[in-house]
Amino acid sequence: MPTKVKEIMNTKLETIRPEATVYEAIEKLIDKRIRSLLVLPKDEKDTYGVVTVRDIVYKVIAKNLNPQKIKVEEISSKPVISIDKETELEHLIRLMEKFNIARVFIHNGREIVGVVALLDVLAASLIERARRG
Repeated sequence: MPTKVKEIMNTKLETIRPEATVYEAIEKLIDKRIRSLLVLPKDEKDTYGVVTVRDIVYKVIAKNLNPQKIKVEEISSKPVISIDKETELEHLIRLMEKFNIARVFIHNGREIVGVVALLDVLAASLIERARRG
């Protein structure tokens, strides 16, 4: 199995502004066929956030709220949990387990440069097992 997070991270990050509506987030999630969006900081003092399909379902749809009137920043999780791209994969897995999260963002200093989801870890594990025979 790969040893560093950078070996399996996805660098194609889709972002959204915090002031965008949840409806806009839904459109982007459907259009890109993804499950989460990185919410950009409002300014230099702000942090990155994340909004997921799960957030939308539980925080908007289940409460019968209008996605066109709710801002992404109202339902996003902040700050994101992030680690350096040189981090050992084993540490990433323990972090996901500890916080019961499905994705961890990867940073290179202050900038977010990638994401690793549970499915990425599973795929890397299966590929490694197949190689070993």
